Amino acid sequence: MAAITAAAVKELRETTGLPMMDCKKALSECDGDRDKAIQWLRERGATVMGKRADRETAFGRFGICAGVGNAASAMIELKCESDPVAKNVEFIQLADDLATALAESDSELTAEALLALPSPSKEGVTLSEQRDELMNRIREVFNIGRMVRFEGGSGGYSHNAGTISGAIIATSGGTDEAAKDVCMHIAAMRPAALTIDELDQAQVEQERSILREAALKEGKPENIVDKMVEGRMRNYYAERVLLEQPFVKEQKMTVGQFAKENGMKISQFVLWELGRE
Repeated sequence: MAAITAAAVKELRETTGLPMMDCKKALSECDGDRDKAIQWLRERGATVMGKRADRETAFGRFGICAGVGNAASAMIELKCESDPVAKNVEFIQLADDLATALAESDSELTAEALLALPSPSKEGVTLSEQRDELMNRIREVFNIGRMVRFEGGSGGYSHNAGTISGAIIATSGGTDEAAKDVCMHIAAMRPAALTIDELDQAQVEQERSILREAALKEGKPENIVDKMVEGRMRNYYAERVLLEQPFVKEQKMTVGQFAKENGMKISQFVLWELGRE
């Protein structure tokens, strides 16, 4: 059996990022062969993580690939077991790599198919290998949650303090900064729909009925009640509809007006909060 030197153990640890004792054991099991030891560690790590697969992944972040000049854009939810890991720079890179690979694919993918793609940041490595190597070092389970992909340009924003949320818009025209500002607004104000027509019309009619009944109880003449109700409905829309909401950075204009001034035509938005489907 080959002698296992401290230098060999140190080199393997620097290569894999795994504990010294694990590296020493791997080299011992593989008669000092470095490449076989790396493979042994990978296989052992996969076995260990497989036993932990049912652990809760209540933390994480959103990876976003966005830009108004993009051919396609995407956002993914990557979950882990603890808050410190969600802030790990390599975990953040993995989330962004997943989003980039999804955007650059030519179709909607399952999580399994996405992981089989090459990593955008690590040459010669698949996303699955990138994920497994990081999980093996950190010893936490990672799970891919929701995924969305848009054709064309977009803006994106991920809020990672307190409530973890991610927002992305599909837009034509505008600038990356303006599109990001709209996404920041979405994360803060949480609109329910892009336009009035996209609201749940049953709820809209219920609100209109409540307002009409209230106006009649105030003793308002019936011939002006409907006009009053429609005026009051504007407040209802301003609370729930993205393009009707006062823009958080400039309350004197709506998001729709801000978008128009910046040459943006917003056709879709997605807002996710970590842990809420």
